[in-house]
Parts: sequence; structure tokens; C-alpha cells
Amino acid sequence: MTATTVARPTGTRAPEGPRRRRPTDWTGVGLWVSLVITCLIWAIPFIFMFLTAVKTQADVSTRPVWALPELWAWGNFAEGAATGDLWNTGLNSLLVSVIKVPLGLLLAAAAAYVLGTIRFRRHKLVVAIFAVGSMVPIQIALGPLFNTMLSLGLLDSLPGLILPYLAFGIPYQIFMLYGFFRAIPDEMIESARVDGASTLRIFWQICLPMAKPALAALFILDFVATWNEYAIAVTLLQSQANYTIPLAVQNFSTQFSTDYGQLNAFIFMSAIPVLIVYLMFQRYFVQGAFAGSVKG
Repeated sequence: MTATTVARPTGTRAPEGPRRRRPTDWTGVGLWVSLVITCLIWAIPFIFMFLTAVKTQADVSTRPVWALPELWAWGNFAEGAATGDLWNTGLNSLLVSVIKVPLGLLLAAAAAYVLGTIRFRRHKLVVAIFAVGSMVPIQIALGPLFNTMLSLGLLDSLPGLILPYLAFGIPYQIFMLYGFFRAIPDEMIESARVDGASTLRIFWQICLPMAKPALAALFILDFVATWNEYAIAVTLLQSQANYTIPLAVQNFSTQFSTDYGQLNAFIFMSAIPVLIVYLMFQRYFVQGAFAGSVKG
């Protein structure tokens, strides 16, 4: 018996059967719909704020909040910045944030490294103390804090504001970073010690770079919290020259509450630095948010 083959012309394809239609991924569709709705919920207040900021007083009174202005009042931004003293208050908030956030993260990382990698008795008790310290409400400490800063001569000053920010922020950061440093393999640290690396060098050149995603996530959260902090600032700051952004917004809304265009322009401009910081570090945020799972 001989097998015969049927020659097929060059360049032709065998006929294909009917293609199966891929089933609709309803889970993915639901996630995308949820994402779009979440983005709209987040963006709509900013859009309304911007539209109000570029309207004249007459447009604010007569046109709906979602309507475009008949006359674009871009001068509201310059006038709002001058009226609310944005440059001075923004510089105060930026100075406090730039000093407090990196310094607090460095101190918290050093403490978390010691608790997570160096074995000593009762180290879990120390971690528990920091965890409890991170849960203390700021409001119950405002009275003693005022008396302490007054006795130290630091009332109504930016250094007197930075110290309480560090005290209330570091325990939470230590608790979050402890899990990350705890998850670093002991073999890696012991190998570095065998090669002659000191504890400081292991922390600075090995462990700290590995913690970059977690530090970036905490940097965003801490910067936003410091920039928007109100309770401690209103308790300790008294002169307008030392006001931070939240106090400036309150002062603006109290004195010029009817000028909605300038008020919204001032608030819109005050949120720009936070947005810039988030865009700079957002690629590390999701990765770092899950980097603090506790080992053991």
C-alpha cells in the first residue's frame, strides 16, 4: 500500500474551523468599572474646585458649579496667593516637611533595623510599645504638649512644631518598617559580617537600599500627613508669620469666605506640592505598601 499526499498550492493555508469566542471576563470588566468610578469620585472635587477658581464672583453666584465660566478669571490665582500669603505659609510647610519627613524616616529606619535584625531580649515588647505609641490620639496630648513647648521656649516656632511631628510620627514608621527588616534573610546579614562589614555599613549599604519601596511609600504618606496637619499646628503656632498651609486656609476662609474664586484658587495651589510628591514616588507606593508583612 502506498500513501498519497495531496499537494497544497504554495502560500495557501489550511481551512480553519470556526473560531471560539473568548468568554467575557466579567471580573476584569467589573474592576475597570470600579477603577473609573473611583477616579471620577477622586477627580470631580478637584475639577469643581478648579472651575470655581477661574470664575468671577458673578459667575460663581449665577452659574452652576460644573459649568464653564463665561470669563476666565485667571487673576484669582495671583490675588489668592497674595491675600492668603501663600509664599510664606507654603515655605513654612515645605521647610517643616523637608526637615521632618526625611529625618523621621531615617530615625525610624535605624530603630526598625535594630529591632528587626539584632536579637536581644524583650525586643518584641519594645515593638509592642512602639505599636501602642502609634495608636495614641493626638488630641489627648495637645494640652500637655502646649505646656511642654511653652516651658522649653519653643512655642510659636517651626522647631517647636517639628519636634512633636517627629515624636508622633516615628512610632508608626518603626512599626511598619520592623516587618520589612525582619523579613531580610539572616544569612545575607551574616555573610556581610563575615566579609568584614560593620553594623552601620550593613544598614546603610545593604538593608536601607533594599527598603527603598517601603521608605518611598512611607515618605508619601508622611509628607501628606505633615503638609495637611492641623491640630498640633493650631495649638502651637500663634503668629501669622509662622502659619502653615492648613492654618492659612482656615484664616483665608474666615476673613474672605465670600470670595469663593480666590479661596478655591488658594486651596488648589496649596495641593500642588502634595500631588508632585505623589507623582514622583507613586511607582514605589504599591510595592512598598505590601513590604511590611511581619515575619515570625
